[in-house]
Amino acid sequence: MATYAAATATHTAAPVILDRREGPYGEVVLRRHGELLQIIANGCFLMDTSDGRSERLLVDAARDTLDGRRSPAVLIGGLGVGFSLAHAAADPRWGRVAVVEREQAIIDWHTGGPLAELSGAALADPRTQILHTDLVTYVSEASETYDALCLDIDNGPDWTVTEGNNSLYSPAGLAACKARLNPGGVLAVWSAQPSSAFDDALRNAGFQRVRTEEIPVARGVPDVVHLGVRAA
Repeated sequence: MATYAAATATHTAAPVILDRREGPYGEVVLRRHGELLQIIANGCFLMDTSDGRSERLLVDAARDTLDGRRSPAVLIGGLGVGFSLAHAAADPRWGRVAVVEREQAIIDWHTGGPLAELSGAALADPRTQILHTDLVTYVSEASETYDALCLDIDNGPDWTVTEGNNSLYSPAGLAACKARLNPGGVLAVWSAQPSSAFDDALRNAGFQRVRTEEIPVARGVPDVVHLGVRAA
């Protein structure tokens, strides 16, 4: 069982480690920096609680692409700090909200740790289900289908957290994603930068209406959501 450090810090103070775990995919860390909670995986910054605009757009862009489908089911790949889950669960238009998370530590931080303040209401929603498994494995082996897949497990198709995630964006991985979608369902993939090569990969995998939506950031290139639709 994890022990959470009690920590207070100002914005100018150094980050304080709240929990560090070694798991099957390497090290995962939760730390507090001022008012922010941050997740670090194998030394790579993943996300923090500063701004959930891109996570909300990921979910909303997928929903809007479904063209008014009633009570659609969404699979969110990656629990993270909980922005995508919380936003989906706050929207009564989603009929079912499943979240795949492979790191037990991250699940613990939400179910009994510091991130519960962000996701508590969503996790209490009867529409919500957490699947403790690897997303790559799940999309390849599961039989259940969804109306939308919202994937945010890496910094994008060209910048994966672990080497094994590369297969998700390969032709075989995209075919597996398409198989998890109902006809007319949408695949939405978050990325820290645009990738024209990934747009091409979506088209080559048979996805239609491929496009990207940009999320402005304070500095540098915008975050984007890559979108593709399975043929009806």
